Amino acid sequence: MKRFPPHGLSATRRRWAGFTLIEVMVALAIVAMALAAGLRATQALAGNAERLEEVTAAQWCADNHLTELRLTKTFPGTGQAEFRCEQLGRAYLGRLVVRPAGFNPDFRQLQATVYREDGVALVTLTTLAYRLW
Repeated sequence: MKRFPPHGLSATRRRWAGFTLIEVMVALAIVAMALAAGLRATQALAGNAERLEEVTAAQWCADNHLTELRLTKTFPGTGQAEFRCEQLGRAYLGRLVVRPAGFNPDFRQLQATVYREDGVALVTLTTLAYRLW
């Protein structure tokens, strides 16, 4: 009667039935590269989300300042003025530049630029103001 080796594999076949060390090392290297790429993508997403939050808060500051000027219903004179704002627990510096609109003396161009405390400009909003008779 013919005898079969355990688990249905011949003796020579049983010797080659696993992964070699080289195959395992290659698989680990591929997994490590994939994890590193995933980590970099996650860091980029987190940085973009933080930047978006900062720019959005700065835009709120500029918009609030320009709206405040509109609500006072006074015609602004030309020149520059500084303002401060706090949004989402962060302090921002702002500069308002008022220029003649050029085409009509009853219009002024208002440009509000908001900066981080280290002086980096985050957002600039521009609008027109007009004189009410």
